[in-house]
Amino acid sequence: MKKLFSKLFHKKKKEAHPFCSAIVAAAGSSRRMEGENKLLLPLDGIPVLARTLMALNGAELVDEIVVAVREEDLLPTGDLCRIYGVSKPVKIVRGGETRLASVLAASLECREDAAFLAVHDGARPLADPALIDRVVALAHRTNAAAPAVPVKDTIKVIRDNVVVSTPPREELRAIQTPQVFDAQLLRAALQAAAASGVEVTDDCSAVERLGKEVYLTEGSYENLKITTPEDLLLAEGLLRWREGSL
Repeated sequence: MKKLFSKLFHKKKKEAHPFCSAIVAAAGSSRRMEGENKLLLPLDGIPVLARTLMALNGAELVDEIVVAVREEDLLPTGDLCRIYGVSKPVKIVRGGETRLASVLAASLECREDAAFLAVHDGARPLADPALIDRVVALAHRTNAAAPAVPVKDTIKVIRDNVVVSTPPREELRAIQTPQVFDAQLLRAALQAAAASGVEVTDDCSAVERLGKEVYLTEGSYENLKITTPEDLLLAEGLLRWREGSL
């Protein structure tokens, strides 16, 4: 009878998982968005950055969110968290002049006991919480993980507008975010890159420079990065498709 009572009236406790802080890189200049801050533009009525924060808020394996933004966006970002119901602990910090500087600064503001850091582009608002959890879970086993999708186009290596080589397409992947790492590993990789004056384009590159392997899991073509006005239109179309209105 006691066991039956326990089953009826007590919810099963969730299994504990290593603490994971999600870093949102959101301090870019939006150079290709015709002078507008792309992260504050509406995407089907909700700002791009708000959708990104909502996705991380919905991921079960993310425990806190640290957002690196431009100084003028500190207060607006706090408003987004309040308006759109981001319930997880959020810290908003001033980003640096480069993506590397922003992520490094945010990594030092994460909770001290965070075992893993998940770095996500602020301009990837359509990441599914299940995808985020899948990458974090892979990082638990490997210490370095990222989502990726096969490239659709043939890629050419060029020099002075002349084709030098054509890499086999089956060997190429487009890497997305979140990219998730053991916290100490990522901080060491970012600090080493900064000390060397190397400007890496993503956090996997910083970790690779230390000779560490990064493991990939299946990403999603819906997890696009909004860089140009055309990307915003595509994202709106994807949202309507998700909602079944297309």
